[in-house]
Amino acid sequence: MQCTMLKAKLHQARITHAELEYEGSCAIDGELLDMAGILEYEQVDLYNLENGERFTTYAIRAEEGSKIISINGAAAHKGEPGQRVIICAYASYASAELANYHPRLVYLDEGNAIKSTSNTIPVQVA
Repeated sequence: MQCTMLKAKLHQARITHAELEYEGSCAIDGELLDMAGILEYEQVDLYNLENGERFTTYAIRAEEGSKIISINGAAAHKGEPGQRVIICAYASYASAELANYHPRLVYLDEGNAIKSTSNTIPVQVA
């Protein structure tokens, strides 16, 4: 059996650019891509914390160290600079691979600098 699991997450990234007249995709600082293990041209889902918009696109590499998170093309209508998004990548794994499975979680501050990393999400309590 194959299971689709969270592979990587950039949590609370701030949109720095929304470029309507661009070919498409989501440009992400190359250092953040590497830290999260997201590949260039990999499918990503974005969840806008400010307006609830959710959309799928693909990641492209922005300049390393630039802190750029740019939503481009038609997706530029889904968010604007300053808004917070969660960027997730998913992958399919065989059941046997799940015994030691952990996603790569990268938590960002308001300037898109890395605050912390983890491979587990805390248990939600009542």
